[in-house]
Amino acid sequence: MISEKRNLDKSILLLAAPAIINNITVPLLGLCDTTIAGHLGSPRYLASISVGTMMLNVFFWLAGFLRMGTTGLTARSVGRGSYMQCREVLMKSLLIAGVISLIVLACQNSLLTLLLRFLAPGSDAAELAGRYFRIGVWWVPAQLTIMAVSGWFIGLQTTVIPMTIAIGTNVINIAASVLFVFGIKRGFDGIAYGTLVANWIGAIAALCWALVRLKEEKKKLATKRGEEEREYDETTKMELKGDRIKWSEFFKVNSALFIRSACIMAVTLTVTSVGSQLGELTLAANAVIMQFFLFFSYFMDGFAFSGEALAGKFSGAGDGEMVIKTMKSLCRWGAVMALIFLALYTFGSKTMAQLITDSAEVVNKIEEYRLWIQLLPPVTVSAFIFDGLFVGLTRTRAMMWVTIAGAALFFTILFGSNIPHTNNLLWLSFESYLFVRGAALAVTFFYTVVGKRG
Repeated sequence: MISEKRNLDKSILLLAAPAIINNITVPLLGLCDTTIAGHLGSPRYLASISVGTMMLNVFFWLAGFLRMGTTGLTARSVGRGSYMQCREVLMKSLLIAGVISLIVLACQNSLLTLLLRFLAPGSDAAELAGRYFRIGVWWVPAQLTIMAVSGWFIGLQTTVIPMTIAIGTNVINIAASVLFVFGIKRGFDGIAYGTLVANWIGAIAALCWALVRLKEEKKKLATKRGEEEREYDETTKMELKGDRIKWSEFFKVNSALFIRSACIMAVTLTVTSVGSQLGELTLAANAVIMQFFLFFSYFMDGFAFSGEALAGKFSGAGDGEMVIKTMKSLCRWGAVMALIFLALYTFGSKTMAQLITDSAEVVNKIEEYRLWIQLLPPVTVSAFIFDGLFVGLTRTRAMMWVTIAGAALFFTILFGSNIPHTNNLLWLSFESYLFVRGAALAVTFFYTVVGKRG
């Protein structure tokens, strides 16, 4: 029993460690842009980068299924030992990424108008955010490609390649952004140009790695069937036709994830919108506070990715007992990480804020809301762990309904009373929403997975 537990913890760490390094670099992409904007001499640049990034993130949130759904379906295919299904998942994900990208690029002007109207930033922030969006919209195809390929590799039980892609992309992003802003003197626009270059280089690298892996899996399949390495003839294709992922299964998993992502998007956009109504200084402070949340969330996603890969593999193989053991191990790791980040945010939040911005008034404003920063780790940890498990099990409808319930609570707290909007009320609503998501998923898991086996 002890040996089995150690082996499971080892598997979790082998998947989580590269994923954590990967995900730490993901917020660095936004953190790099935010930090450069924070050193351009005015809080309006920080507020503008917050709004511009938020507008682009709308597309990545809505297309979040490209990463999560791809991981879950691929992991279950690995558990079944079906390499053909693994290939089908990637092809379908990339096709959908392409379709979404074409729609976004074709409708970019209308989307920009709609998003600015909803977020309602001040006139200065709106002008700068619009410039950032018009450049940044051209990295949407690249980022969606990276999301699909990264999800595929995680499902294949490897997080090293997504880590390498993320690190490379972010190193290039930092260097290119600094070059464009301070070297070529493109000012605020240079931040967006640097990120544009980095994302496309990352997407090309991701596709190259995927092509290499596809060739490896094709060779394995040919060897398994006692064939020489060659192109499949029509007979072989017909024999393998029943071993593919149907579009109906693909959309069943991903449609629920899409609705879930829409709820998350609505909540996060509302946080920015309400924050902008509370003044430019509050909006700038909230942009930095959100970086604390992103730093913890992407860090915890390393363990969530482990849950996705392992729960999917064990579920695909029909091993429910190992799914439950995976949950227990992940909960232990989650508790440890929540305590570490609680201590870090309690004693180091001001220092971290000063690294992000050199504006003393923004730092002082952040200190007014220090309690919400401290509460983020213990309040939100459960949501990350159980999100990962449910993605791996491809039980995405449960995730959808739980997120809808959490979003309903968020809007009820924020708009359901006559209490004037304050930043404290805004963060109370946001963290309540995150807590309910985690708690409800935990209860659902114990009822539908643990309870049935008991």
